[in-house]
Amino acid sequence: MLPKRIILVRHGESQGNLDTSAYTTTPDHKIPLTALGVAQARRCGSLLSSLVSSGGTSQNYRVYFYVSPYERTRSTLREIGRSFSKKHIIGVREECRIREQDFGNFQVRDRMKKIKETRERFGRFYYRFPEGESAADVFDRVSSFLESLWRDIDLNRLQNDPSQELNLIIISHGLASRVFLMKWFKWTVEQFEHLNNPGNCELRVMQLGRGGEYSLAVHHTEEELIEWGLSPEMIADQKWRANASKGEWNEKGPWCLEAFFDHLADSDDDARKGEGEFFDADAAFENHLE
Repeated sequence: MLPKRIILVRHGESQGNLDTSAYTTTPDHKIPLTALGVAQARRCGSLLSSLVSSGGTSQNYRVYFYVSPYERTRSTLREIGRSFSKKHIIGVREECRIREQDFGNFQVRDRMKKIKETRERFGRFYYRFPEGESAADVFDRVSSFLESLWRDIDLNRLQNDPSQELNLIIISHGLASRVFLMKWFKWTVEQFEHLNNPGNCELRVMQLGRGGEYSLAVHHTEEELIEWGLSPEMIADQKWRANASKGEWNEKGPWCLEAFFDHLADSDDDARKGEGEFFDADAAFENHLE
């Protein structure tokens, strides 16, 4: 019952991408696509149609869309939909939790420039925009969406026929896509800070590997993963996932013990010895204070 692919799509070029002054007069959620953005979305639809119909007959795949409620994402969905017939689309759901990061209300360009310079010094993940959100806030709501997504799959709320290949297509924004991948693959905050934003209508394809784990390395090349900002360790993990059996744990990933501890004792005796050394150092410090 698992989807064969979960595909993240960033919206096409918007008027705000072209000219940031658009945000000073138009609310972010109402920013439209440019003519180029519409063309990008149509090409993206053709690419998606070819991708999900590959490896089988033209009749045995189905798609289900999740879309951010913003004007530019809904417009991107409409153009992508031109490449699919009704029989291949199971359904579509507007999902507010995958909307764009909230930067505040109307955005004064000079003020936003200074704010974003401050964000670079503070750190992209934790910096909260005045009257808006941090990437950490977006992570929390995207995490909640991911839990709902799993329930939809688990309870077959998408009404998928097991004889058909299901593809979930999530049309969202650059940051929301990055934190979705961060949550899914358990990337650290430090690793997130090095990720690059996807381009307009660029795809991130998570595809089931041989053992039932999702991986970016099934569809994408190592060169693409490097371009996106994945480290050698993250790329190695994606390659491992492409062939790993479902439920296995990759001890070489960023969540391995060595990533969090300077030194771990190999045995209980070594640990007790280490405790003794610690207490000796603590007593020396107290004597120094006296």
